[in-house]
Amino acid sequence: MPYIAIKAYKKSEEIKKKVVDQINDIFLKEWGCSPEAISISIEEFSPDDFEEKVQKMEINPKKEKMMIFNGEKQY
Repeated sequence: MPYIAIKAYKKSEEIKKKVVDQINDIFLKEWGCSPEAISISIEEFSPDDFEEKVQKMEINPKKEKMMIFNGEKQY
């Protein structure tokens, strides 16, 4: 706890590491969990596959759980 899954278009290894480090730091500071509790994954998709494999399969069915949806805060 927590497990953070990132599904996005492809990025360089440098950018992925930078983003994961920042997310990790935020969870350590704000969520108050230990480093051993955090797991973060990145699954990359091409723009052609994103709509079908991510938007339709994962985002749309979980709209009520989205904290930010299509760039807009839901809180």
